[in-house]
Amino acid sequence: MEFLKDFWRILREDKPALVGGAVILVYVLVAIFGHFFAHVSDLPSGGQAYLGPSLHHPLGTDFLGNDTLSEIIIGTRPVMIVGVVSAVIVIFVGVVVGLFSGYVGGFLDGLIMRITDIFLTIPGLPLIIVIASIIHTTNPFVLAIILSVTAWAGLARAVRAQALSLRTSDFIDAAKVQNLPLSNLIGRQLLPNVGPYVAISFLLAVTGAIYAQVGLFVLGVAPVSGTNWGIMINLAMNQGALYTSRSMLYLFAPMAAIVLLQVALVYFSRALDKLFNPRLRVQ
Repeated sequence: MEFLKDFWRILREDKPALVGGAVILVYVLVAIFGHFFAHVSDLPSGGQAYLGPSLHHPLGTDFLGNDTLSEIIIGTRPVMIVGVVSAVIVIFVGVVVGLFSGYVGGFLDGLIMRITDIFLTIPGLPLIIVIASIIHTTNPFVLAIILSVTAWAGLARAVRAQALSLRTSDFIDAAKVQNLPLSNLIGRQLLPNVGPYVAISFLLAVTGAIYAQVGLFVLGVAPVSGTNWGIMINLAMNQGALYTSRSMLYLFAPMAAIVLLQVALVYFSRALDKLFNPRLRVQ
């Protein structure tokens, strides 16, 4: 309860972070409930293509005559699922590998870090494009796994460095004297001390996964099937939206949705930084 009170106080004092949190909450609600209020058809509506903004179509229509705002709403869920699931995988693997490697040290540490270095040196984007081309899926959970293949390695390196500096601390020595198990030493003693870095890394991982996912659809590597922001941009470019000013809203609406979410995540990360960083909380 005290934790939530502190979090709310920080949000009230940091207005940009509060606005960022509110925007993220709106995106989450749209992702969960948007399908109940918005519908998109695969069939063309005669005479409705590329209509301008109006009360009935606030963001105009696409080349089939579908409402652009409805497509943005429908496309929010798969984008958010991929971003969050990918970030959870990256954080889980990176933190577990980094804390374990940094704490145990010795031969195991060296072996784990050599494997991590291999993933760090693999060109991430080309590898993701190749895997996505082979698997060719629109399943958001499978896409999240593909985007996480190499993304955890950098976080593991950073967390391992913090674990190395913490494992000789007094509180770790005191825990060892009590013969606490390894899971307690890593999960209850070390993990809370890397919490601020992990929290910020989670939001950055969501941001990176969303950009990468949209990029796969824009490049046409992932199947252009269904509705999400990347598919909207792909279809807009391939259906002549670049050559007529009437389609500008259809082209820029998904881009604006992505940018707004990214800015909200960045501002909200300031509140998390203050919440988990004792030095900033004192200031």
